[in-house]
Amino acid sequence: MINVSWNDAKNYIAWLSNVTRKKYRLLSEAEWEYCCRAGTKTRYASGSKIEQQQANLNSVKSVAAKKTLEVGGFPSNDWGIYEMHGNVWEWCEDPWHHNYEGAPPDGSVWGEIWVISRTIRGGSWSEYPDHARSSSRSHTMPDNRNDNVGFRVARDID
Repeated sequence: MINVSWNDAKNYIAWLSNVTRKKYRLLSEAEWEYCCRAGTKTRYASGSKIEQQQANLNSVKSVAAKKTLEVGGFPSNDWGIYEMHGNVWEWCEDPWHHNYEGAPPDGSVWGEIWVISRTIRGGSWSEYPDHARSSSRSHTMPDNRNDNVGFRVARDID
Protein backbone atom coordinates (compact mmCIF):
# COMPACT_ATOMS: atom_id res chain seq x y z
CA MET A 1 0.00 0.00 0.00
CA ILE A 2 1.37 3.40 -0.97
CA ASN A 3 0.25 7.04 -0.79
CA VAL A 4 -0.69 6.59 2.86
CA SER A 5 0.27 8.96 5.62
CA TRP A 6 1.36 7.87 9.09
CA ASN A 7 -2.08 9.00 10.24
CA ASP A 8 -3.73 6.82 7.54
CA ALA A 9 -1.63 3.84 8.63
CA LYS A 10 -2.60 4.35 12.27
CA ASN A 11 -6.30 4.56 11.31
CA TYR A 12 -6.05 1.38 9.23
CA ILE A 13 -4.32 -0.46 12.07
CA ALA A 14 -7.01 0.65 14.53
CA TRP A 15 -9.69 -0.59 12.10
CA LEU A 16 -7.86 -3.92 11.53
CA SER A 17 -7.40 -4.47 15.27
CA ASN A 18 -11.08 -3.76 15.87
CA VAL A 19 -12.32 -6.05 13.08
CA THR A 20 -10.03 -8.97 13.93
CA ARG A 21 -10.01 -8.45 17.71
CA LYS A 22 -6.24 -8.87 17.60
CA LYS A 23 -3.68 -6.18 18.40
CA TYR A 24 -1.89 -4.80 15.34
CA ARG A 25 0.55 -1.89 15.27
CA LEU A 26 3.40 -0.26 13.40
CA LEU A 27 6.84 -1.58 14.24
CA SER A 28 9.12 0.44 16.46
CA GLU A 29 12.21 1.71 14.68
CA ALA A 30 14.36 -0.79 16.59
CA GLU A 31 12.04 -3.68 15.72
CA TRP A 32 12.12 -2.65 12.06
CA GLU A 33 15.93 -2.73 11.96
CA TYR A 34 16.04 -6.04 13.84
CA CYS A 35 13.68 -7.61 11.28
CA CYS A 36 15.58 -6.07 8.38
CA ARG A 37 18.94 -7.36 9.56
CA ALA A 38 17.61 -10.89 10.13
CA GLY A 39 20.54 -11.74 12.39
CA THR A 40 23.23 -10.07 10.27
CA LYS A 41 25.60 -7.23 11.14
CA THR A 42 26.32 -6.21 7.53
CA ARG A 43 25.09 -3.17 5.58
CA TYR A 44 22.29 -5.26 4.03
CA ALA A 45 20.70 -8.51 5.11
CA SER A 46 22.36 -10.01 2.02
CA GLY A 47 25.88 -8.83 2.92
CA SER A 48 28.06 -5.79 2.27
CA LYS A 49 26.32 -4.84 -0.99
CA ILE A 50 22.98 -5.34 -2.68
CA GLU A 51 22.53 -6.68 -6.20
CA GLN A 52 19.91 -5.90 -8.83
CA GLN A 53 18.12 -9.20 -8.19
CA GLN A 54 17.70 -8.38 -4.49
CA ALA A 55 15.84 -5.05 -4.25
CA ASN A 56 13.81 -2.43 -6.08
CA LEU A 57 16.16 0.56 -5.93
CA ASN A 58 16.93 3.48 -8.24
CA SER A 59 20.41 2.43 -9.32
CA VAL A 60 19.61 -1.27 -9.35
CA LYS A 61 18.54 -1.92 -12.94
CA SER A 62 15.59 -4.26 -12.50
CA VAL A 63 13.03 -4.64 -15.29
CA ALA A 64 10.21 -2.98 -13.35
CA ALA A 65 12.22 -0.33 -11.45
CA LYS A 66 11.11 3.30 -11.04
CA LYS A 67 7.84 2.41 -9.33
CA THR A 68 6.57 0.46 -6.34
CA LEU A 69 6.34 -3.26 -7.00
CA GLU A 70 4.13 -5.93 -5.49
CA VAL A 71 5.71 -7.51 -2.41
CA GLY A 72 7.42 -10.82 -3.09
CA GLY A 73 9.15 -9.88 -6.34
CA PHE A 74 12.57 -10.10 -4.74
CA PRO A 75 14.04 -12.77 -2.44
CA SER A 76 13.21 -12.60 1.26
CA ASN A 77 15.85 -12.15 3.92
CA ASP A 78 16.99 -15.13 6.01
CA TRP A 79 13.92 -14.79 8.25
CA GLY A 80 11.48 -14.93 5.34
CA ILE A 81 10.64 -11.21 5.39
CA TYR A 82 10.25 -9.56 2.00
CA GLU A 83 11.20 -6.10 0.69
CA MET A 84 12.96 -4.73 3.75
CA HIS A 85 15.48 -3.01 1.46
CA GLY A 86 14.00 -0.65 -1.11
CA ASN A 87 10.57 -0.69 -2.76
CA VAL A 88 8.97 1.75 -0.27
CA TRP A 89 10.03 3.65 2.82
CA GLU A 90 8.03 2.23 5.74
CA TRP A 91 6.42 4.20 8.54
CA CYS A 92 7.57 3.31 12.04
CA GLU A 93 5.75 4.19 15.25
CA ASP A 94 8.63 6.30 16.56
CA PRO A 95 8.83 10.05 16.43
CA TRP A 96 12.03 11.22 14.70
CA HIS A 97 15.28 11.51 16.63
CA HIS A 98 18.52 12.59 14.98
CA ASN A 99 20.47 9.74 16.55
CA TYR A 100 20.10 6.83 18.94
CA GLU A 101 21.17 8.73 22.07
CA GLY A 102 18.61 7.99 24.76
CA ALA A 103 16.86 5.27 22.76
CA PRO A 104 14.95 2.74 24.88
CA PRO A 105 17.27 -0.24 25.49
CA ASP A 106 14.43 -2.75 25.01
CA GLY A 107 13.56 -1.75 21.41
CA SER A 108 10.29 -0.09 22.35
CA VAL A 109 8.99 3.15 20.84
CA TRP A 110 10.38 6.50 21.86
CA GLY A 111 7.29 8.10 23.31
CA GLU A 112 8.17 11.78 23.15
CA ILE A 113 4.93 13.34 21.97
CA TRP A 114 6.39 16.82 21.31
CA VAL A 115 8.30 15.50 18.27
CA ILE A 116 6.04 15.84 15.23
CA SER A 117 8.05 14.25 12.39
CA ARG A 118 7.88 10.43 12.14
CA THR A 119 10.60 7.92 11.31
CA ILE A 120 10.64 5.99 8.04
CA ARG A 121 12.96 3.10 7.24
CA GLY A 122 14.02 0.94 4.30
CA GLY A 123 14.63 3.23 1.36
CA SER A 124 12.47 3.07 -1.75
CA TRP A 125 12.44 2.48 -5.49
CA SER A 126 13.50 6.12 -5.94
CA GLU A 127 16.55 5.84 -3.66
CA TYR A 128 20.10 4.69 -4.19
CA PRO A 129 21.30 1.56 -2.37
CA ASP A 130 23.04 3.54 0.38
CA HIS A 131 19.63 4.80 1.52
CA ALA A 132 18.36 1.23 1.84
CA ARG A 133 21.03 -0.05 4.25
CA SER A 134 19.72 -1.86 7.31
CA SER A 135 20.72 1.14 9.42
CA SER A 136 19.45 3.84 7.05
CA ARG A 137 16.73 6.06 8.44
CA SER A 138 14.86 9.16 7.51
CA HIS A 139 11.75 11.07 8.54
CA THR A 140 8.77 12.96 7.23
CA MET A 141 5.63 14.63 8.51
CA PRO A 142 2.82 12.29 9.67
CA ASP A 143 0.33 13.70 7.15
CA ASN A 144 2.67 13.23 4.15
CA ARG A 145 1.46 10.89 1.39
CA ASN A 146 3.87 9.74 -1.29
CA ASP A 147 4.11 6.96 -3.87
CA ASN A 148 7.33 5.74 -2.28
CA VAL A 149 6.09 5.51 1.32
CA GLY A 150 4.02 2.68 2.79
CA PHE A 151 3.85 0.65 5.97
CA ARG A 152 4.20 -2.81 7.48
CA VAL A 153 2.16 -4.08 10.41
CA ALA A 154 3.14 -6.17 13.40
CA ARG A 155 0.74 -8.24 15.46
CA ASP A 156 1.19 -8.66 19.17
CA ILE A 157 0.79 -12.25 20.32
CA ASP A 158 -0.38 -12.97 23.85
